[in-house]
Amino acid sequence: MNFNKFLKSLFGDKSTRDMKLIQPFVEQAKAATEKVASLDNDALRQRTKELQKQVQDSAKEKKAKIAELKATIENTPIDERASIFEQIDKIEKEVLDIYEKALDEVMPEVFAIVKETAKRFAENEETIVTATDFDRELAGDPKKDFITIDGDKAIYHNHWTAGGNDLKWEMIHYDVQLFGGVVLHQGKIAEMATGEGKTLVATLPVFLNALTGNGVHVVTVNDYLAKRDSEWMGPLYMFHGLSVDCIDKHQPNSEARRRAYQADITFGTNNEFGFDYLRDNMAISPADLVQRSHNYAIVDEVDSVLIDDARTPLIISGPVPKGDDQMFEEYQPLVERLVGVQRQLATQYLADAKTLIGEGNRLVEAGNKKEGQEKLDAGFLSLYRSHKAMPKNKPLIKFLSEEGIKAGMQNTENIYMENNNRRMPECVEPLYFVVDEKLNSCDLTDKGTAWLAKQVNDAELFVLPDITSELSALEAETEISDQERLDKKDELLNHYAIQSERVHTLQQLLKAYCMFNKDDEYVVIDGEVKIVDEQTGRIMEGRRWSDGLHQAVEAKEHVKVEAATQTYATITLQNYFRMYHKLAGMTGTASTEAGEFWDIYKLDVVEIPTNRPVIRNDQDDRVYKTAREKYNAVIDEIVKMRESGRPTLVGTTSVEISELLSKMLSMRKIPHQVLNAKLHQKEADIVAQAGQSTNGLGAVTIATNMAGRGTDIKLSPEVKAAGGLAIIGTERHESRRVDRQLRGRAGRQGDPGSSVFFVSLEDKLMRLFASERIASVMDRLGFKDGEMIESPMISKSIERAQKKVEENNFGIRKRLIEYDDVMNKQRTVIYEKRRHALMGERIGMDIANIIWDRVVNIIENSGDYQGCKEEFLHVLSMEVPFTSEEFINQPHDVLTENAFQAAIGNFNRRTERIQTVAQPIIKQVYENQGQMYERILVPMTDGRKMYNIPCNLKEAYESESKSIVKEFEKSILLHIIDDSWKENLRQLDELKHSVQNASYEQKDPLLIFKLESAKVWDDMINEMYNRICSILTRAQIPEATQQQVREAAPEQRTQRQQYTESKQNIGEEQLTDPNQAAAAAHDTRAQQNRTPIIKDKLPGRNDPCPCGSGKKFKNCHGKGVV
Repeated sequence: MNFNKFLKSLFGDKSTRDMKLIQPFVEQAKAATEKVASLDNDALRQRTKELQKQVQDSAKEKKAKIAELKATIENTPIDERASIFEQIDKIEKEVLDIYEKALDEVMPEVFAIVKETAKRFAENEETIVTATDFDRELAGDPKKDFITIDGDKAIYHNHWTAGGNDLKWEMIHYDVQLFGGVVLHQGKIAEMATGEGKTLVATLPVFLNALTGNGVHVVTVNDYLAKRDSEWMGPLYMFHGLSVDCIDKHQPNSEARRRAYQADITFGTNNEFGFDYLRDNMAISPADLVQRSHNYAIVDEVDSVLIDDARTPLIISGPVPKGDDQMFEEYQPLVERLVGVQRQLATQYLADAKTLIGEGNRLVEAGNKKEGQEKLDAGFLSLYRSHKAMPKNKPLIKFLSEEGIKAGMQNTENIYMENNNRRMPECVEPLYFVVDEKLNSCDLTDKGTAWLAKQVNDAELFVLPDITSELSALEAETEISDQERLDKKDELLNHYAIQSERVHTLQQLLKAYCMFNKDDEYVVIDGEVKIVDEQTGRIMEGRRWSDGLHQAVEAKEHVKVEAATQTYATITLQNYFRMYHKLAGMTGTASTEAGEFWDIYKLDVVEIPTNRPVIRNDQDDRVYKTAREKYNAVIDEIVKMRESGRPTLVGTTSVEISELLSKMLSMRKIPHQVLNAKLHQKEADIVAQAGQSTNGLGAVTIATNMAGRGTDIKLSPEVKAAGGLAIIGTERHESRRVDRQLRGRAGRQGDPGSSVFFVSLEDKLMRLFASERIASVMDRLGFKDGEMIESPMISKSIERAQKKVEENNFGIRKRLIEYDDVMNKQRTVIYEKRRHALMGERIGMDIANIIWDRVVNIIENSGDYQGCKEEFLHVLSMEVPFTSEEFINQPHDVLTENAFQAAIGNFNRRTERIQTVAQPIIKQVYENQGQMYERILVPMTDGRKMYNIPCNLKEAYESESKSIVKEFEKSILLHIIDDSWKENLRQLDELKHSVQNASYEQKDPLLIFKLESAKVWDDMINEMYNRICSILTRAQIPEATQQQVREAAPEQRTQRQQYTESKQNIGEEQLTDPNQAAAAAHDTRAQQNRTPIIKDKLPGRNDPCPCGSGKKFKNCHGKGVV
């Protein structure tokens, strides 16, 4: 017994301690089951309603207090409203806490009700209850085939259509599933093994938390699962009167999607939830909003969503001016020639290495150790140079798998990496550029720069100027005027920007050629470069690599290089899900990432025990020298398993390997299926056969490691007797949890099975991170071709390598988080301001705060009285409210308070003047022509531009024209906030790219990014506030148009024009960006295939076509079908 096992025997492990804490809740739920079981169907449903009322009434007093406070807002002076809103926000948080306590109290009984409902569905063909209006509404929908109405009774059937298949309900919650339900309700991650029924477990906390009426979001990784699970689990919820919907079934920005969010339980994909949040923050009318507040979410396959995809930004973007002005196509031929030159050099170095190492070994064997060692050193240096030049060169990878070669190259690498890479320039000097797989980078050397300069006859074309020195020299010049200095500075900065873009273009093109292979990382379909998911092999429609890399790959493949785009709105999934009041997740593999879940999301991982013990035999890894030997051994193992009557699931890390093994099996005439996650329906059919045997021969299925994720392979009795499902992994993944997912396909619910991984020294993980010990051990023991090494020590060594990769990836992700957090903090502030403007409730307080901020800014930053006077006139359109003597002698806080009161007074007089001018006209129109107009356009001007503001005529009349002022303020704030934020995002994108060059100056790019982004933010806020104040404090209804009345169009949605702006004497121009509106209206759902026609429901070949054409069905809509 080792020390860790000894401590575990004394104190127990985390899993045991977690179970002890949860056990009392589970016991309470089991105790409540007997009481619940005694209720008839109607009483069971009635009890749910009583518990729902109990939960919602728990915060009744607090909600009444919120309503009372909101009623006082309109009659409270603007500068005194802040405290009321603070009180409201505080009480709203208290309401959520009260709900949590109420849910904890009713949890045991609610869990018992859900379990009892599942039991009654499983044991009875029909569950009959007294019909309610909700039941009748459900029965009126032909898609809801689980319910029928018979008189005053509603009949719930125990089979219905879900995901296109007719399913019969046969599930009842195990005790361990109650454990999982408690964990999810507590806002933690439940790690449950394959086959333990995660989807059923989720019904417990989903049902419980839906009782608050605040909404529950169930998040899945793809739209098929979202739709299937909403249809599969929906009847369990709807039986008790809870509404269920799925956002992926409905168009974005539609009324149907809005209703889906209003449902008690809402299913959807992670991407669609995120995109809807962005669309809501591009809305120009409250009617456009679809989401409610983010209350509670359960994320299925939580490690995939919150770890793998967490840093993937969701972006709504559109074209930018001069977006086609790029350099990728211009420099692609040049880079292609450069890569060709480097490839020749790498091939030459590899040939030299083989010769020198061979000669060196012969000299050492002959006893001439000194000269032999010199030859070996020179040979391994050539080999290392070949590796740094083209690390993915297949002959190089094959040579590295030979005895002693990899270990020798690593020793050479260590020599040149000593003392912080001091000798590395000497090593890479002969190369044109250096490729670093670990850092994912390609950097030009001096030799490469010189070669490029010679090709273009310009030595400076690809060299970044020393901008700091040049700017310092410019500042030191005394013989030029300030204007000349400014012009020269602009010239220098423009030149640097162009050079920087040119160098960046070259680096991305080099990366595209050396690190991204066609049909591996991407495919080209119909003239478009499409990214392939490395784990599932699924084509990721609509996804593009960022930072110009996608354009570089397009240039490499000679397809159309898409124009650069501008970001209108963006958020990462990580930051979206951190907005929820309570977040939970479930998966089969989370414990290896437990630290990251806690650091980023404050989510604890709890391992849930299996219903039955796992008896799967997990064997040690089998390590071979070359990939060829490994794949031959895999085929032999498949044949062995198949002939013993055991089905085999072969897991690969890429589609390329799946296809290779498929060819090898075809050559051996072995029947098999390939699963690559592209067609969900095909997946289901393949998986259904994957656990069977035919005539004593087991089925063979090849799948990428992640393709079959979330599907259970069920075994026939003959297969269980033969030993169960055999899992064969063809390569160790960088992440241990992906390997655990693959192992977890076997051994579900106590089934027999086995798993083993085949590994070669040519595998990516082994090449990059495995210890030198494995290579040297195989050499020392004299392993021949085709021989393998199998040992627990080797398996543990590989797992340590995986752990190193995980730690490295976590470090990279944490750094990316810090970049993303900068933008996220800014996004939170700007979207809050935007929401206030959109809803109008807090707009008066926000405007008062903006005026206060401008007053403080002007007084603090004005160097003299004259400058202060000019700024007051320019920004606040008022005379400075103090004398020059007061400016000099009085404290700034006194000046600020007095000036603010004067500015607010000036602003209020403006708004009152607008109301005074507008009201007679509004009164006249409403009383005489009210039946003709519902909405009218009210012209407003700031003296420079004309704004036509659409207003509801009745509201304007009843509010004595206050609503006109509010609509104007709202329109101006929304337009300026959107405009400013769009520009800020563009500047942050450019900044993130440009700061990477700081590493060449031994500076931390992240630190520079944080400092510079703060300046960009301050500049944006200043400019935004100045524009808002300048327009609002000058607003008036123009005299010339006071008697003109124009009808406004009905209130329009985000994708259409909301209000217009025109310069006087010039035609009206749109203020709402049409590109932004089009981007917001874009359908981001996964593209769906048309619903297949079911043959047994078709008319006969010679029957009349149902379309009414008069033709026979075979000659009309049945052509090609029957």
